[in-house]
Amino acid sequence: MTDNAKWYVVHTYSGYENKVKANIEKMVENRGLTDQIFEVKVPMEEVIETKDDKKKIVMRKVFPGYVIIKMVMTDESWYVVRNTRGVTGFVGPGSKPVPLTEQEVKAMGVDTGLPNIAYEVGDNVKVTSGPLESFIGVVEEINLEKKKIRVLVSMFGRETPVELEFSQVDVLS
Repeated sequence: MTDNAKWYVVHTYSGYENKVKANIEKMVENRGLTDQIFEVKVPMEEVIETKDDKKKIVMRKVFPGYVIIKMVMTDESWYVVRNTRGVTGFVGPGSKPVPLTEQEVKAMGVDTGLPNIAYEVGDNVKVTSGPLESFIGVVEEINLEKKKIRVLVSMFGRETPVELEFSQVDVLS
C-alpha cells in the first residue's frame, strides 16, 4: 500500500508543528490508520547562532508553520489530518491537497531512503576528503538521521572523535 502513498504539506498554526505531528501520530495509532498515514515530519536543520560572542548549534524548523506527511489520500485520512487540532489545512488550491513531486521531496531533504554505507561501528576507515584527508580512524558511531559518522582519529598520539559526512570516509579492506 505504501506505493500509493505520497508526501503532502499541511499548514499549521505557527509553533504548533511538533504538537500537530504528535497529535496526528496518536490519531493514526488510535484509529488504526497505519496503512494510510505512514510518516509525519517537521523538517529541521542545524544552524549556528552567535550570541554574546558565543557560537551555539541549534536545531531550527526549515519550514515554520508546515508539517509534511507521507500518506495515502482517502476520505478518512484526509478527515483525520484536516481535523487535527492546530491544522489549518492542506497546501493546495482550494484546500485540495496536492502531493509533492519527487524533485520537491528531494529538494526539501525529506529523502527517506537510508544511505548505503559499507562500514559499521568498529570498522577502520580512511578519511577521503576535508581537512583530515588520508587520516585513518575507527568508526565509533553512525547517525543515520543526520547522515553523519563519528570516527576516532589518532592525532598527535591521541584518539580524537571527529564528526564526518558519510561521503568523507571509505572503509579499509
